[in-house]
Amino acid sequence: MGDDSEWMKLPIDQKCEHKIWKARLNGYEEALKLFQKIEDEKSPEWGKYLGLIKKFVTDSNAVAQLKGLEAALAFIENAHVAGKTTGEVVSGVVSKVFNQPKARAKELGTDICLTYIEIEKAEIVQDELIKGLDNKNPKIVVACVETLRKALCEFGSKIITLKPVVKVLPKLFESREKAVRDEAKLLAVEIYRWIRDALRTPLQNINSVQLKELEEEWVKLPPAAPKQTRFLRSQQDLKAKFEQQQAAGGDEADGDDDDEVEAAPVDPYELLEAVEILSKLPKDFYEKIEAKKWQERKEVLEAVEALTKNPKLESGDYGDLARALKKVIGKDANVMLVAMAAKCLAGLATGLRKKFGTYAGHVVPTILEKFKEKKPQVVQALQEAIDAVFLTTTLQNISEDVLAVMDNKNPSIKQQASLFLARSFRHCTPSTLPKSVLKPFCAAFLKQVNDSAPEVRDAAFEALGTAMKVVGEKAVNPFLADVDKLKLDKIKECADKVELVGKKGGGGGGGGGEKKAKPAAKAPPAVEAPAKPSGPPKKAAPAKAAGPPKKGKPASAPSAKSKKASDTKETVETELSPEVCEEKAAAVLPASCMQLLDSGNWKERLASMEEFQRAVEQMDKSEMPCQALVKMLAKKPGWKETNFQVMQMKLHIVGLIAQKGSFSKTSALVVLDGLVDKIGDVKCGSNAKEALTAIGEACSLPWTAEQVVSMAFTQKNPKNQAETLNWLANAMKEFGFAGINVKAFINNVKTALGATNPAVRTSAITLLGVMYLYMGAPLRMFFEDEKPALLSQIDAEFEKMQGQSPPAPIRGTKKAGAEEEGDAAAEEEEVDGGAGDIMDLLPRTDISDKITSDMVSKISDKNWKIRKEGLDEVAAVISEAKFIQANIGELPMALKGRLNDSNKLLVQQALNILQQIATAMGPSLKQHVKNLGIPVITVLGDSKSNVRAAALSTLNAWVEQTGMKEWLEGEDLSEELKKENPFLRQEILGWLAEKLPTLRTVPADLMLCVPHLYACLEDRSGDVRKKAQDALPTFMMHLGYEKMSKATSKLKPASKDQVVGMLEKARAVMPAKPEAPAKAAASKPPASSTPAAKPASAPARNQSPIEDFSEPEPKPDTKKAKPAGPAAKKGVVGKKPPVKAGAKDEEDKSGPIFILVPNGKEQRIKEEKALKILKWNFITPRDEYVEQLKTQMSTCLPKWLQDELFHFDFQRHVKAIGAMIEHMEAECEAVIGCLDLILKWFTLRFFDTNTSVLMKALEFLKLLFTMLSRKNYQLNDYEASSFIPYLILKVGESKDVVRKDVRAILTMLCKVYAASKVFPFLMEGTKSKNSKQRCECLEELGCLIENFGMNVCQPTPAKALKEIAVHIGDRDTTVRNAALNTVVAAYNACGDQVFKLIGNLSEKEMSMLEERIKRSAKKTPAASAKPERPQREQPTNPNSTFLRKPAQEEVPNKLSQARAQNAHLEQSAPSIPKEFQLDLEVFENNHTCASDIPDLVQHKLDEVLEPVMIPERKMRSVSPHFDDIHNSSASTINFVISQVASGDINTSIQALAQIDEVLRQADKAEAMSGHIDQFLIATFMQLRLIYNTHMADDRLDKKDIFKLYSCIIGNMLSLFSMESLAREASMGVLKDLMHGLITLMLDTRVEDIEDGQQLIRSVNLLVVRVLEKSDQTNILSALLVLLQDSLISTAGSPMFSELVMKCLWRMIRFLPQTINSINLDRILLDVHNFMKVFPKEKLKQLKSDVPHRTLKTLLHTLCRLTGAKILDHMSMIENRNESELEAHLRRVVKHSANLSGLKSDKSTEKGALRSDDKVIKAKVSDILSEIFKKIGSKENTKEGLTELYEYKQKYSDADLEPFLRNTSQFFQSYVERGLRMIESEREGKGRIQTSTVIPQHSTDSYLPSSSTVPISSNGEDLNAAAYYERLKILRQRRGLENSTPEEDRPPLSSLRPSVASSTDMLHSKLSQLKESREHFQQEQSHTHSPTRSSSPASNLDDLKKRLERIKSNRQ
Repeated sequence: MGDDSEWMKLPIDQKCEHKIWKARLNGYEEALKLFQKIEDEKSPEWGKYLGLIKKFVTDSNAVAQLKGLEAALAFIENAHVAGKTTGEVVSGVVSKVFNQPKARAKELGTDICLTYIEIEKAEIVQDELIKGLDNKNPKIVVACVETLRKALCEFGSKIITLKPVVKVLPKLFESREKAVRDEAKLLAVEIYRWIRDALRTPLQNINSVQLKELEEEWVKLPPAAPKQTRFLRSQQDLKAKFEQQQAAGGDEADGDDDDEVEAAPVDPYELLEAVEILSKLPKDFYEKIEAKKWQERKEVLEAVEALTKNPKLESGDYGDLARALKKVIGKDANVMLVAMAAKCLAGLATGLRKKFGTYAGHVVPTILEKFKEKKPQVVQALQEAIDAVFLTTTLQNISEDVLAVMDNKNPSIKQQASLFLARSFRHCTPSTLPKSVLKPFCAAFLKQVNDSAPEVRDAAFEALGTAMKVVGEKAVNPFLADVDKLKLDKIKECADKVELVGKKGGGGGGGGGEKKAKPAAKAPPAVEAPAKPSGPPKKAAPAKAAGPPKKGKPASAPSAKSKKASDTKETVETELSPEVCEEKAAAVLPASCMQLLDSGNWKERLASMEEFQRAVEQMDKSEMPCQALVKMLAKKPGWKETNFQVMQMKLHIVGLIAQKGSFSKTSALVVLDGLVDKIGDVKCGSNAKEALTAIGEACSLPWTAEQVVSMAFTQKNPKNQAETLNWLANAMKEFGFAGINVKAFINNVKTALGATNPAVRTSAITLLGVMYLYMGAPLRMFFEDEKPALLSQIDAEFEKMQGQSPPAPIRGTKKAGAEEEGDAAAEEEEVDGGAGDIMDLLPRTDISDKITSDMVSKISDKNWKIRKEGLDEVAAVISEAKFIQANIGELPMALKGRLNDSNKLLVQQALNILQQIATAMGPSLKQHVKNLGIPVITVLGDSKSNVRAAALSTLNAWVEQTGMKEWLEGEDLSEELKKENPFLRQEILGWLAEKLPTLRTVPADLMLCVPHLYACLEDRSGDVRKKAQDALPTFMMHLGYEKMSKATSKLKPASKDQVVGMLEKARAVMPAKPEAPAKAAASKPPASSTPAAKPASAPARNQSPIEDFSEPEPKPDTKKAKPAGPAAKKGVVGKKPPVKAGAKDEEDKSGPIFILVPNGKEQRIKEEKALKILKWNFITPRDEYVEQLKTQMSTCLPKWLQDELFHFDFQRHVKAIGAMIEHMEAECEAVIGCLDLILKWFTLRFFDTNTSVLMKALEFLKLLFTMLSRKNYQLNDYEASSFIPYLILKVGESKDVVRKDVRAILTMLCKVYAASKVFPFLMEGTKSKNSKQRCECLEELGCLIENFGMNVCQPTPAKALKEIAVHIGDRDTTVRNAALNTVVAAYNACGDQVFKLIGNLSEKEMSMLEERIKRSAKKTPAASAKPERPQREQPTNPNSTFLRKPAQEEVPNKLSQARAQNAHLEQSAPSIPKEFQLDLEVFENNHTCASDIPDLVQHKLDEVLEPVMIPERKMRSVSPHFDDIHNSSASTINFVISQVASGDINTSIQALAQIDEVLRQADKAEAMSGHIDQFLIATFMQLRLIYNTHMADDRLDKKDIFKLYSCIIGNMLSLFSMESLAREASMGVLKDLMHGLITLMLDTRVEDIEDGQQLIRSVNLLVVRVLEKSDQTNILSALLVLLQDSLISTAGSPMFSELVMKCLWRMIRFLPQTINSINLDRILLDVHNFMKVFPKEKLKQLKSDVPHRTLKTLLHTLCRLTGAKILDHMSMIENRNESELEAHLRRVVKHSANLSGLKSDKSTEKGALRSDDKVIKAKVSDILSEIFKKIGSKENTKEGLTELYEYKQKYSDADLEPFLRNTSQFFQSYVERGLRMIESEREGKGRIQTSTVIPQHSTDSYLPSSSTVPISSNGEDLNAAAYYERLKILRQRRGLENSTPEEDRPPLSSLRPSVASSTDMLHSKLSQLKESREHFQQEQSHTHSPTRSSSPASNLDDLKKRLERIKSNRQ
């Protein structure tokens, strides 16, 4: 057992792979327990086992394998990632489990397979099982078949794809093994349960005995449809339903649910393998089919017939075969052969299904013609053929062919055509048999109903009956208005007998039903078809108009009339005799009125008219005899009335009657003549027009207009003609254009245009203008042959109308109340529905006879010139005909051949002809889509771009006429996409991406393209991939995400992951489907822009509202009808479906437009760092950047705004920016939250050429940066780097206005982003090729240097200035000048030092520079006193007093922003934040500047001040205890300290002031020793008091609190600048102090106090000081305990613990320097305690991983620094063996030991050295010896010492010993003294600022980043020197001389690059400034003269000594 113990210790996953089987067995057992235990399916634990599961199931040891199978099953059931293992595990199960003798193993194997199916991996499992069927081992085959059967039984045929299973069944039946055959039989029975008879066909060829056995089994099966009993994970809802049913007892539940669950019957066709027959045709088929002998013809036909019997045929080019068979049917004299050929055609159609649709149009006319044959078997064969063909196409496509034979002379043909239609109708649904199709057929049937041949009549009745059954009586009745009752009854009788195909179960028909249902689903037209017989039938009309108003015409104009006649309750009157009229009128009119009607006296007639009018006004509608009344008015003198007043009344009454009564056309005809006669009358004309309008409302405008116009033009009066046309023009605007019969007017309008009277011509042209509004460009076609002069007038009128949209109809929309509502609705729709389609009005020419066979053979000639000639002839024929009928003879095949012509010119010519045909043929083009349209798509794969462009424009011209539906139906498009031609793919996808968003529905066949679309997503060509990604969302909007993601299951796993990711992205940007044209919209068509007003894409698309697609951006010249109302509305939607129409638009836009996503920005920064997304970096924006931005923005902005922002129309951008400007202020938080995205979007706008967008964008940006600086926001580097470079591009813009704005933005930018960081971007900008940009960037650099000093230059002033100086030699004068000015700015900042920095210039350039410097000196003598400026970037000491108010424009860095700031600057050039700086200029310029120091009690100090004048500060005011403190009696100190914690603010401030007094004097400070803890405790108690009490107390003045805070922090800073005192602070006290300080930093209330920002910065500084100066062990311990407490407490802010960790990171950073002073035993004890409270597991469960990382880094650093010795420092830990710490340390030590060989000391150098400054050892001695030479020589000794000092500064660890060793003692002390002097000289400037911050580590810093980089160039020194000089002058001015006390000077060895004590200096300087000022003020208040100010030489030591003297005197 010895070896057992070895593996027992291993982790589970290693046991599972062990070579000992027992170990594996044990591993599997433990794994099984583990798998059952893990709750979270997405736990990382699962990932460990991904690669092992296959080994679990294929274990070679049978016992272990069983356990392994159990574990694998548990894994698959519970792990989210299990799906990834499907393929390998199932193949393992098949090969290694199914052959096992143990039944339990097989059972588990089967369970594993079924579980994989349950987790959605059915396809992979099925593939592996089917592969297993080929295994040689019969056991495996049996198990595979059995598993397949179980899977089918449980999951059903929807999840298990039956086609591949059915395909292998026959092979299984042939197996030699009985077990396999038996299992196959069970499987066949199971399959039969699911698909019934569909299984018979595939199994028809198996052994007859087996088949018989199967039949017997099949009969026994229950008839009920089987149900799925086991469900996929995604089908849990179904599962729940199923379980409920089971619970309910099953039976009664079954019934309700049947319709839902029952799957559509399986189509056996789908299960069959397609057979390729074209290659198997007899070789000489085409010769023999033409043979003279009928036997030879019969022989080849038999061969073809045998081939076509295959139930499913491979697609291919069957054109030649179809033509040959068609020829036999049409021409062959032998009827037997005709029947055979018909059978072959039927076989082809059945086997090819939809793919035969292309040839349907060719063969149908021939078959119909052949029905003249009498022989029954021929007729039957032809019937079968034409029925089969019908199923491959749609009724529309063949309607014209059928209609052509409906009035054939031969009754048989008529009869068979009607019967064929009757049979076809049965397969239709109301939507596939719309009115537009039905109407012409009904007209033909009605003729046949009266035919002399009874069989023709019967056939017509049957067809009409079938139609009635399909679409409902209501829809057919309008067409049967004139049929007598007998015949109507006959039709209804036939209707009752009809059984529709769709109504039957569908399964029984052996798939016939299925086939037939398909065309039903796909035929285009209206879905709102007349199933509900009331209103909807009318919808066809508006629908047509609303989309491209194609075949809408027949359904609107004529139907309007026929509907008037029958459908609506329109008043139809028979004409009444005069007597009856008199009677009726007398009954309602006063007798006097009747008598005077024809009086000779006009006054009496007038009186009679007035009575008449009164009577009519009071009459009720129901009792008004309209016809009688108007006939009375027409009674003599009637319309010949001579008195105009009477006539006016008369006309007014006619209008009244028409308005009020039920006015019929009969009544109208009585008056119209008279009205037209008077319409031109000056006095009565307007009344006549009003009456006509009223009649138009009563009797419909189309009818009235037709009557009126024809009457006007039968008269000779030109005035009447002109006015009639004017009235009509106006009426059209009022009534809308619906139903107007244009044809009726056109001839009259032509007459009018030719009239001699100019008024008539003008009116005609005006009328045409109005018609143009509705009809658009096609209207002009009618007048092409007019005289040019007239045409130009017409064009001018059209031009005026261009871009206007038709007004909304205001009349004719309300119907008489008597009508049913349904009719009213239908009518209304019809009126709104826009014009009927003009294309149907055009006279079309039949050119089939002109397309001669000679022409066709020319087109196919071998010689390209002759081919060209043929094409030219065709083009001529078409252009001559203008408008052609659909029949173009043999032309399609000939043109198709030319599309792949080797001569590209001919290809283009053919494309042009096809484009011509599209325009000429109009909507009937549809039938040619399959045979001519699809080949155009093929041309898109051409390698020449011009050919592709031509093909694309042809394609679009076709789509305009046909709509998209025909193109998407069938497999043609997917076959094209399948071809691996990158050009073809990218063009098709681009085209689809453009067209699909405009469609409202698409055929299901679009799904066939999806697999190829996925292939394109991974195509080799980038363009194809790009286009495929663009097309994805458009496919998804129609197919839905679910379907598309399901389709990914067939992909390889690698591809699948990629595609699924893309689908997710596409889902976010999926466009919404276009709105259906709303009815309401009709009343208010939008005022759209120019061509969009006639948007509906080209005419005559035979489509329903559902299928209607308006095309995007219609071009004005295409022949389009201009629809009214909804059509226009819809068209305008154009390319951008997501924008809702009208009112909806408005409501969407309410609410905020910037959405705040918590941590969204941080997440994006992380993703970009991790390279998960593209870095925003490009020369011009590529689409993938735009897409990425769009995706990222989708969460932050509402949908409508995003659509505007990414619209192709720039005006939308302007609108969007406007909206953003409005919302910016109110939603500033959210704006900041998505600032990076907003800035990125604007960078895209910088690449637009449109100035208006650019100006608007710049306006927004100016407002944005103003807002940001007001909010004190600081850009982070991620935001800056993705915006500033692109902004700088615009600096070079040619337009001044733009440049000006960009400059303004750059200036603002420096307020929200450090100028030193903006500098490198501008430097980059100077490298541009654009001279304007170079010039502007240089000028900006000059401004930066001027405003912010030399420190702004990055990476160093020297490097920057060298690059700038290069431009002095630029070609462009402006650039030269700008460069010179920038160098001059640098010169002003640092004097002659500039010449060193700029490097070598040519003489010419140098002289230019010197000249410029001289000039600038003359210009600005006062330059020294520069105006006040925000000095954020000035190099200064970071510790200026925290009480200074920031300069007005300065933007203090708000803590919260600073936290988020991404402070990684390039390592090479860390910039130092200069937030706390002394505004020296303020002091220089403002002599009386008052300081914001707390006012303390002023004591009487007269006697003290008498002997000598001492510069005093208020802060030092002497308090009662002052002297006692100096006596250092402990009790006094204790008393003062106790007052620090006082509840009274003033008491506390005074006490603090006294302590400050002590701390600031080095010699007195020792008194505090021993009281430090006590003082700190008092301080943090006071902090707590302020935090909890004072801050909450509204009565207290916040300024007082601020003063108190300031004093506390001032004291602390003083205390912690003295290392000796600071080290006395104990661990517990430090912990509480840090707690108080961090709490204060996080106190948001402080930010609200005036200057709160300053305060927080000071605290920041103090924290850094505490970390540096306290005892390192104590502070590290304190931080660890504080972190532990903050993580345990849930109440605290998460920021608190983050800041504690920041402090820890800082401590860790400095460990290399401090490690020797740290008590490691104590630290390790603290870490140990921490780890006890937070073991590794618990740490990992925290929300953030930073605590875990912090701890790891601390330990790692300690190990690195101490090595293995660290393990000796664990003495304080009890039972250390149990400590997690020890294990961790041992691991780290072991690991670092391995690495130590490789590691350099880089980490320790990192803080102190800049990587590019590391000195190569060899060079060191050379440099030093060079320096010592200089020191030795007389002339250069000073320079040498300076260099040595700088060298030591730079390389603090440089060893000078070897160089000094051999020199004299004097020389050594000389060097040392010299260095000391230089140091004291530079004390104010030479020390680089310690940063004011806690540095950040890997997370984003919450405080500005620290940097400890030494000064690296003279430039900065010099800059500092300049300030030092200014300070000196200032102090002299104030009477203080500049000298530093000796004690402050550090020893030589401590000259480290960063000297922390530099802050003290600032204190002392500031206090001296203050003292001097107070002294100054006191002098003024006393009578003393200013004696001190004149003695600059006195030094500080003097002052101190004198102060001592005074004090001792007092004592």
